[in-house]
Amino acid sequence: MNNLIFAHRGMFNNVDIPENSILAFKKAIKYNYNIELDIQITKDNIIVVFHDKNLFRMTKTNKYLSDLTYEELYKLKLLNTNQRIPTLLEVLKLVNGKVLLNIEIKPTRHYKKICNRLIKELQNYKYDYIIQSFSPLILKYFYRKNKVIKRGLLMSQKRYNNSLGKILIKYSKPNFLSISKKYVTEYKEKYKNLPIMIWTIKDQEEINKFKNITNN
Repeated sequence: MNNLIFAHRGMFNNVDIPENSILAFKKAIKYNYNIELDIQITKDNIIVVFHDKNLFRMTKTNKYLSDLTYEELYKLKLLNTNQRIPTLLEVLKLVNGKVLLNIEIKPTRHYKKICNRLIKELQNYKYDYIIQSFSPLILKYFYRKNKVIKRGLLMSQKRYNNSLGKILIKYSKPNFLSISKKYVTEYKEKYKNLPIMIWTIKDQEEINKFKNITNN
């Protein structure tokens, strides 16, 4: 997975192109960037593409996404645009193998419910995708369900640069590590047996700075 570039939440500016929107994903596809996106699950068990647990930042509605049905969510607009919160199935239909998908599953105590639903929705998607999560429980669950699915452990906190990190990796059995650029240099030596993805790189200067890390 060396040198793969992902548009984090699509190509957005959160002005006229909201993050995790169909418009942001269309723009990423236009420039042939792979797509990273976040998923949540609604009250009626529909997987949607959205980052936050609470809807307020992106919709000005101070409610938790998991407390609403998809019909209720559909009435909301993202920021000051006509874009709505898309379902995962809408995004899969749009992408259709044009680029690689990196699906982030947020930590939740209801992780089995969203994981089972995700596996079901991905059954008919015949193209490449990977999943990632901060939750070792989620990665372990996918490992038990389907070892073929490529899984990445997200790591951002400096406290993982110790024995805890090794324990989490041994338990969750990831195929790769997805590491914040703040800690990637110090993590690289400690976890050198696993491929590394780096987030979130903002410009070409940072691409040049970090590309040798992922290549070696």
